[in-house]
Amino acid sequence: MGRKTAIRRRLREWFRRHARPLPWRASPDPYRVWVSEIMLQQTRVAAVVPYYERFLRLFPDVESLARAPEEQLLAAWSGLGYYSRARNLQRAARMIVEQGGFPEDYDGWRRLPGVGDYTAAAVASIVFSRPHAVADGNVLRVLARLGNDHGDLREARVRKRLSALAQELLDPRRPGEHNQAMMELGAVVCLPRNPRCGACPVAALCAAHKAGTQEALPVRSPGRAPQRIESTLLVIERGPEILLRVRPAHEGRLAGFWELPDAAELPEARLVGICGEFRHAITHHRYRVRVVRAQLEQEPPDGLRWVPKSRLGDLPLTTTAKKALALAEKPPQHAGRGSVEE
Repeated sequence: MGRKTAIRRRLREWFRRHARPLPWRASPDPYRVWVSEIMLQQTRVAAVVPYYERFLRLFPDVESLARAPEEQLLAAWSGLGYYSRARNLQRAARMIVEQGGFPEDYDGWRRLPGVGDYTAAAVASIVFSRPHAVADGNVLRVLARLGNDHGDLREARVRKRLSALAQELLDPRRPGEHNQAMMELGAVVCLPRNPRCGACPVAALCAAHKAGTQEALPVRSPGRAPQRIESTLLVIERGPEILLRVRPAHEGRLAGFWELPDAAELPEARLVGICGEFRHAITHHRYRVRVVRAQLEQEPPDGLRWVPKSRLGDLPLTTTAKKALALAEKPPQHAGRGSVEE
């Protein structure tokens, strides 16, 4: 038996025994698989599962997603981050409805908004058995170790070389199962640090394991240094209402989301209590956010509005707003008198 055939067989047998019972694996339904793959982009499985289940309850099919109000869609996505994914998902849903059904091949999926090479290959192979290999971060790590490839994953030529290897190893008779097995292996066994080689079904066929270089692979040169930003968010209440701002359309990916006002917007606000602080990361930005309770004795400026606190659960809140409001529910720290900026 050749190495390629042995890798396919061992992966398949291992996956059938050890695959996690994830909700989108219950049925090869194009809608369920597609939604899961979009949610899983740059997001951990453990974080996705509760969002996925709630999302499917709200939007059980592509038609309900296509006609959903944007505010309801964003509220359902709030906390997952990378909100352009939600907007593209709905744009694609409307295209699918207009064309009368789901695409059945890779090229058809690739033409939909928000669907890149990886997602198109995943859905086309899992649902329609199209022979296209996936090559996300987990799979690229597995491939780099299988081939003992010391190329830098930040280089396009290296990713192209590993993608070609993925296609070569793909089982054309069971492409969906093979792709899922590769993704699963990278997610639970072939880990970035301390790979579990003792539990790996293809360790005996892995060139890096044989050479003892698995800990050093894959090679990834350092990215740019993160930008560090500090801010102060205000929790200002008036009876049953709280002061919020909604991001306008020109503010890009978070347009339509609601958030707490920043202290810089309200220099006249008076500090009455410190709730605490938290850290938050978005791509190359590292935020340190201070949360304070404040009072406002005049009407808020344009762009800010009083919102019933009873509506908070229905609004698409930014992640920082959710974290800040959670802090605000704790007993406040004594702040004394003075403005926010003191």
